[in-house]
Amino acid sequence: MNKEYASSWERVKAAIFHLFPHHFLSRCTYWITRQRGFWVASLIRSFIKFFKVDLSDAEIDQVEGYTTFNQFFTRNLKDGTRPIDDDNDVISSPCDGRISQFGAIDNRQMIQAKGKYYSLNDFFTSACSHTEKFIDGQFMTIYLSPRDYHRVHMACDARLLEMVYVPGRLFSVAPYAPKAIEKVFAKNERVVSIFEVEGGYMAATMVGAVNVAAIDMAWHGMVTPPHMNLTARYDYQNEDITLNKGDEMGTFNMGSTVVLCFSKGCYSPLAALATELGLKMGETIGHNSEQAAANAAAKATPEVVAEDKVESEVEIETTEEVTTSAEVETEVEVEEQTSAPVDYITTPANDSDTADSNKP
Repeated sequence: MNKEYASSWERVKAAIFHLFPHHFLSRCTYWITRQRGFWVASLIRSFIKFFKVDLSDAEIDQVEGYTTFNQFFTRNLKDGTRPIDDDNDVISSPCDGRISQFGAIDNRQMIQAKGKYYSLNDFFTSACSHTEKFIDGQFMTIYLSPRDYHRVHMACDARLLEMVYVPGRLFSVAPYAPKAIEKVFAKNERVVSIFEVEGGYMAATMVGAVNVAAIDMAWHGMVTPPHMNLTARYDYQNEDITLNKGDEMGTFNMGSTVVLCFSKGCYSPLAALATELGLKMGETIGHNSEQAAANAAAKATPEVVAEDKVESEVEIETTEEVTTSAEVETEVEVEEQTSAPVDYITTPANDSDTADSNKP
């Protein structure tokens, strides 16, 4: 599951990035992407060409339909373009993107890249009251590239318990960054949302990055900006905020990363998962328990068994046919050998007489 170590050039880029005024650049991006003008369509076309964006699944699939760049970047999808399995045991991808890392949370440690780790405590911070629940659980990091759909949805049915805004830097989270920047996800600005799900807990964290000029949450509205220097915690345990699988959770205004964490025993990853695997929002990424995963595998098994059984029956029938044919041929050969030329034919009175007459 591990990626390669950072190259020399990637380490140089990371070092240079430390000097950037991250928040100033992001505020400029925030302002520019909300401007209207004749140049907006040209900017969008250039972006589409450079990043190979596919607009065919967008609700507005013509460039002229967008009045600002941010409206294009946070575009909605056409109905039905991201089918979601309504099975409650299935966990779905919350967004478009590709898997950067996934696996077990080793005590409190999550892998960021080959040889690099960060802890739950650093990531959630002491403001989060549910950190302990994710020890020895599972996690998945999904990177959203500039070409991806940038709305984040619920991976399963859940009840919101807590949201924590964590201030920080806005380092790039492009594929090179996790390999070259120590604890980049624990350093960047982020919004941690804690949910109660079937069998346990889920944390869905939207990690900011350079040019991610704002993060909106469905139940709160815009969390950033304004950028704050202090961690802020919002307690929803006494409120009934329930979201269903597929409901919109939040929006990145420019791209970044989503980190999903599950408490021990409430998520079993799909066997086909792999790092660098591309995902579409709504695709199955696992089940809510090992038992649910086993049940899903069992449902798929009978079809294969049935096919094997049919093939076996066909083989048996074929064998029987071959055997019968061989027996017939043998009987014919025996008859030919025992039926010597005769001058007369005796018609037996009955079958038993024939049988007796053929005895030696």
